Amino acid sequence: MLKPRAASHWRIPLVRELAAILAIKLAILMTIKMVWFTDPMMPVNGNEKVSERLLGTTGANSQPLHVDEESPK
Repeated sequence: MLKPRAASHWRIPLVRELAAILAIKLAILMTIKMVWFTDPMMPVNGNEKVSERLLGTTGANSQPLHVDEESPK
């Protein structure tokens, strides 16, 4: 005897609509990821700048971070 063929899930309109919406959302998320979340780039002298800000140390070529001081006249 022949078994009755199982109905495909793709024949249901709700399943097709949900699959289309999920595919569109996935495409949008991948586009956002590629545009805004690229690989991080290391800035020039990044470690020195971080140590200046966190530890308050100045390098040989750096200027002091004191901007509130007035120069004597």
